[in-house]
Amino acid sequence: MTRAIRIAVLLLVAALGGLWGAAFLARAPGEGLGASFARLVGGAAPSAGGVALPGGVSLGGPFTLVDGGGRTVTEADLRGKLSLVLFGFTFCPDVCPTELQAIAQTMDLLGAQNTQVRPVFITVDPERDTPAKMKEYVEQFHPAITGLTGTPQQVAAAARAWRVYYSKVTPPGSTEYLMDHSAFTYLMGRDGSLRALFRPGATPEEMAAAVRANLG
Repeated sequence: MTRAIRIAVLLLVAALGGLWGAAFLARAPGEGLGASFARLVGGAAPSAGGVALPGGVSLGGPFTLVDGGGRTVTEADLRGKLSLVLFGFTFCPDVCPTELQAIAQTMDLLGAQNTQVRPVFITVDPERDTPAKMKEYVEQFHPAITGLTGTPQQVAAAARAWRVYYSKVTPPGSTEYLMDHSAFTYLMGRDGSLRALFRPGATPEEMAAAVRANLG
């Protein structure tokens, strides 16, 4: 990693840490951390189980990754449909499979409407998550989910676009590393703008309701 990239990563982590800290301190009684975060960056009150955000919020943007077949995928490929975007990694022991299962159940709840939605799982562990590994992993949850990976630089650029935090950690006594990462699910509009932000633990019913609200 070059010195410039290290500095960029440190600045991103510091900015995110400061914003999440401010969100924690600014929470209203009974308000979740995700809702407080969204409110600080210009979001509206929670809606349909997610944190509804205006289109002007700068989350999402240009990226270049590859899918399970090695085909290049960019932000342009997400246009024209709604997208449910989640960042994680295939060796994730808990939150990633839980959230992917919720997305899979959301797709099932949508029935025939799910053809208008593209679920996407983007790795934060490109060293281990090859295109073939991503394809094999996401197919365990739902055939519609697309797994995306790339070079470390490409993954870092995608994470910056969605303001995703991730960091390699090695648990005490372990020889294998894990990835510490944020785990929000992003609902993106047909035009690539952010429509809703779902906290970890949002139910499939909540996500399906938010998706239907944006299909019109």
